[in-house]
Amino acid sequence: MRARGITADLKSGATRKAVISCSAGLQACLFVAVWLLGTVVAVAQPSPAGLEAALAQARAQIEAGQSMGAIEQLTALHSSDPRVQRMLGVAHYHHDDYPRAIELLAPLAESFPRDSLEGREIVQVLGLSYYLAGHLAEAIPLLEATRAWATANIELAQVLGAAYIQTRQPDKAVGPLAQAFGEEPGTAGAYLLAAQTMVRLEFNDMADDQLRKALTLEPRLPHANLLLGQNAVFRNRLDEGVAYFRKELAINPANAMALYRLGEAYSRQQDWDRAITALQQSLWINPFFSGPYIVLGRAYLAKGQPSTAEGMLRRAVEYDPNNKAARYLYGQVLQRLGHSDEAKTQFDAAARLQDSGR
Repeated sequence: MRARGITADLKSGATRKAVISCSAGLQACLFVAVWLLGTVVAVAQPSPAGLEAALAQARAQIEAGQSMGAIEQLTALHSSDPRVQRMLGVAHYHHDDYPRAIELLAPLAESFPRDSLEGREIVQVLGLSYYLAGHLAEAIPLLEATRAWATANIELAQVLGAAYIQTRQPDKAVGPLAQAFGEEPGTAGAYLLAAQTMVRLEFNDMADDQLRKALTLEPRLPHANLLLGQNAVFRNRLDEGVAYFRKELAINPANAMALYRLGEAYSRQQDWDRAITALQQSLWINPFFSGPYIVLGRAYLAKGQPSTAEGMLRRAVEYDPNNKAARYLYGQVLQRLGHSDEAKTQFDAAARLQDSGR
């Protein structure tokens, strides 16, 4: 009976091989039973003081960015103590192993009082693990529970807002995102901030609805028309985009990004003169952004002015050497000007950036 119980507890490959060897006879089985008993003794639970010391050391390792060291140390304890499993789950979360963190922490959700530090940590880390593993429906209730007490946690509010957006609950997203930026929910600013996150997550239709709500409350709200214009151009509604950019510039004529986007829209319409004017104005306000230089290079090349295009693209590469589009276009212009060696240098640089995924 003892050997059978021990076998049930130990599931290692060595144990399975030892059980199979019992077919050799009773004497062999007795030897195996003694060996297994020795194995159990070898992995006996640490003393309470030793366990506390091990947990403290693992916590220090996690906080020092040494999550793998914490995992190795905790695993070596061979302990089923909930405190060890909790710390091990936290360590796996910090090691970016979210499925393993979920596997360890999900069974512990009711093992500690919800209002205790340990219980709160389990709920928070489990919610974030679910989110980062792509299990948004499971993440949201846990993130909501954490938000109830972690009201000053900006990152948590952003994650919860993003989860609502990705599960197509835009109205619920506004509150957490407003909180993350210190804005009151229901204000024009709150809708604008939610829309900005929606654009970043590529939920553009959802963003448009929030932006229109913002402009209804505050018609001269900066940045709202810019985002609406960018979304319109993304859908290739260029005239609509130009109109929105003009509205943005009526509110803030010194908005370099609005001028750049306007010039970009004109260039897509092949209205080169208007594009050049808007892009030059953008650079007068912010001369350190590579985008307008690249579009100006295309515009001057289209107008048959490769020397001027070369100057624009040279500046673009100086400000953004890792921009493969700028490198490639610059190489084309140099090649057209007869600078074959310099063109090859730019083509080679563009190819390296392409290979590296930049």
